[in-house]
Amino acid sequence: MADYILSLDQGTTSSRALVFDGALEVVGVSQIELAQHYPRHGWVEHDPLEIFRATVRAAKAAAEQAGLSMADMAAIGISNQRETTVLWEKATGRPVANAIVWQDRRTSALCRQLRDDGAGDMVAAKTGLLLDPYF
Repeated sequence: MADYILSLDQGTTSSRALVFDGALEVVGVSQIELAQHYPRHGWVEHDPLEIFRATVRAAKAAAEQAGLSMADMAAIGISNQRETTVLWEKATGRPVANAIVWQDRRTSALCRQLRDDGAGDMVAAKTGLLLDPYF
């Protein structure tokens, strides 16, 4: 069985990959920068396919740096942006539009209106989260 772990960190500004050996020493690392898109004031977007391609490239490059292939990995750990949102087309598996990044504030007015209408406590009670564009 393979004795390596691939760790993927898909972040806001880049996709990073690290390969750990059985002693948990880093034996390969790669980072691929991501483009930020600002179509309007307060809006922040990413190209979902760029995220995917950058993550795959980073993973392969880290493995190659370690002298390994993806088949040598016993496990993969993944961390991502979490609150970034992508809508996918079910039939094709393709993104419908760019990802809305967690920094995006396009729903600020709607959140403010919902809070003013008294929905803040209900949202917090049901989700444990504040009524904020971040979420």
